[in-house]
Amino acid sequence: MAERDKGSTDWVRLSGIGFELVGAVAGFGLIGFWIDRRYATRPWGVLIGVGLGIVGGMYTVIREALQASKEADQEAEEEKRHRS
Repeated sequence: MAERDKGSTDWVRLSGIGFELVGAVAGFGLIGFWIDRRYATRPWGVLIGVGLGIVGGMYTVIREALQASKEADQEAEEEKRHRS
């Protein structure tokens, strides 16, 4: 049963990371769109906004991936200790 709970937790965590990436790109893109309409800077506001969203979203993805890798290493060490 613990494996099933862990699997569903991983799925929720991964989908959350995806939503954060999409949200960052969409949010910064909308801010860029607003800047373009307000200051007539088409298409630079949207392009810069989407670029910033991708950078910010990828930062989150990489940070979460490193954290997951660290947790997996810790779990492997604990499993190794229990076997010996």
